Amino acid sequence: MVETEPWSRRRLLFLLPVLFFFGLAILFVFRLFSGDPSRVPSALIGRPVPTFNLEPLEGLHAAGKPIPGLSTEDLKGRTTVVNVWASWCAPCRQEHPLLVELAQDPSIRVVGINYKDKAENARRFLGALGNPYAAVGVDPNGRTAIDWGVYGVPETFIVGPDGTIRHKHIGPLTPEALPGFKAALQAQS
Repeated sequence: MVETEPWSRRRLLFLLPVLFFFGLAILFVFRLFSGDPSRVPSALIGRPVPTFNLEPLEGLHAAGKPIPGLSTEDLKGRTTVVNVWASWCAPCRQEHPLLVELAQDPSIRVVGINYKDKAENARRFLGALGNPYAAVGVDPNGRTAIDWGVYGVPETFIVGPDGTIRHKHIGPLTPEALPGFKAALQAQS
């Protein structure tokens, strides 16, 4: 009986790390597939928008006038939807009709940050799909997007009239996500 006791303890010592590993693996898989990835918290929620000044998208016009660039100061005074997009981004193309729909509401101001894109491609994209943006700032090296905490395009922010980031949506706006986004937008107005 004395000899079997150490063998049982050794077996338990070998099984504990394996059981611990499987427990962590199950927890990891459960957490990986739970929740909504578009609701990743942002450290910038409730903080002023980063300081930036982006040049306009060259050659982009509406009603015969050039569409302006975008800066920090442009986001003060009214609630604004800021969409980070690129012509090479397939999900941006997917969400674009919803942005056009949002922009048709006169109480909503939609602006865009064109991320690491070529001007001719961005103009072609907006020419083909419509331009929902009251202003488009060009971010050729992605520095401004980094300052905004962008993980990848598209991402859409709601900025309050005081210039504070109030909401962040990661990924394309979808018909399923739009009611929640509009509710967040109305809460800011």
